[in-house]
Amino acid sequence: MAEEKLLTVRDVAIILHVSEKKVLELAESGEVPAYKIGGVYLRFKKEQIQEYRKRLHPHAAKEEALQKYPINERIKDFFYFNDFYVFSAIVITILLFIIFRGY
Repeated sequence: MAEEKLLTVRDVAIILHVSEKKVLELAESGEVPAYKIGGVYLRFKKEQIQEYRKRLHPHAAKEEALQKYPINERIKDFFYFNDFYVFSAIVITILLFIIFRGY
């Protein structure tokens, strides 16, 4: 029988395009199945990592984020974080209008 090669934390980080620290966090939270060899060395099965990667398709994650963050909330956040700039632009526009109208 052929011996199955298990992946290291570094291998998984390269496959998932994340840091090694993130791989350890994923393993601790149980999102990525992991195995301890000798109680110390963390290893992963390649098939399980590839399945996990397929589940995290970037388009699906983006669509999910947009659904959780509706347009009215985005507009509220825009004005909340940029209220000074919006107010300044309105004041400058009014001042320019007054100056060029000759009042």
